[in-house]
Amino acid sequence: MQTDSNSPDDRGATKSVPRQQSFLIPRTLRQRFFIQFTLMTIIGWIVGGIISMLIERTIMEILPPAFLQQQISYTLGKYLSSVVFAVIFGADQAIILHQYVSGWLWMLATCVGWLICNGVSAAWINSISSIALSLNKTLFPSEIVILGILSTLAYILSGIWLGFFQWLVLRRYTTSAWWWNFLPSISFLSISLLVWLLSLVQESPEVHSAQILYLSGQGLTALILGVIPALGLCQLKRNLPSQ
Repeated sequence: MQTDSNSPDDRGATKSVPRQQSFLIPRTLRQRFFIQFTLMTIIGWIVGGIISMLIERTIMEILPPAFLQQQISYTLGKYLSSVVFAVIFGADQAIILHQYVSGWLWMLATCVGWLICNGVSAAWINSISSIALSLNKTLFPSEIVILGILSTLAYILSGIWLGFFQWLVLRRYTTSAWWWNFLPSISFLSISLLVWLLSLVQESPEVHSAQILYLSGQGLTALILGVIPALGLCQLKRNLPSQ
């Protein structure tokens, strides 16, 4: 007698395979991926920050004083250092992600998204500062708080640009990844809350070293930028070939 190949047991087994393999990061590899991605993000943040500062300082040292007095020279140095940082930051994440998505595309998307994100954020914050200066008066504490909140919102919302460019890569490999557009903003919100808490600590009379608080803030910022995207990547489901 011929065996029915479409028996309930066979169909259940067939359905279970795609369910286990549907995640971009397989369940069995999530812990290792989480640690590696977070660690490489921290390394990228530190190494990229150090190299970008060295490049900016080198540019300021080798250029003639007359050229340095021009605003364009300062802007060029800042932009070049920002590009180097963004490339290193994206490349370090791509080292881990290249097993699941295109590493080159991720590095490019992260680099472009980070530069646009920072540019938009800086433009909005400068506009808010210009508005405050145009008032030509001493601001009340409540007005300072409002302007601070607006600047923080501008910083948080600018993360959508980074999320959008990264989503353009992830959509090629995953399904229902629209929420990734807003994930960097969640990271920036967490960083903003962290900076606020550290500012409260800095005002404490027991704290005497601003350098320690600065380094702690940088380290925790890098940690947040690694942990939250790593958790998000573990929740994505990859596109399965149609059968």
